[in-house]
Amino acid sequence: MEVKVNGHSMELSLQEAHIQHLMEHLQMTHRIVIVEHNGTIVPKHKYDATPIMNGDRIEIVHFVGGG
Repeated sequence: MEVKVNGHSMELSLQEAHIQHLMEHLQMTHRIVIVEHNGTIVPKHKYDATPIMNGDRIEIVHFVGGG
């Protein structure tokens, strides 16, 4: 399936995918992030219950420390 992640097309080979699967694929499971799925912010406790479908738009914002 093809989804847009932060404006870039990404091909996922998973038949049934959830936000949690995507975060694991991107190796972002241990980062503090905000995930928006088709315009709606997804709480972290719902990542594994939020399915991803072909054509979905996902925005991931992660925080970077520094000065």
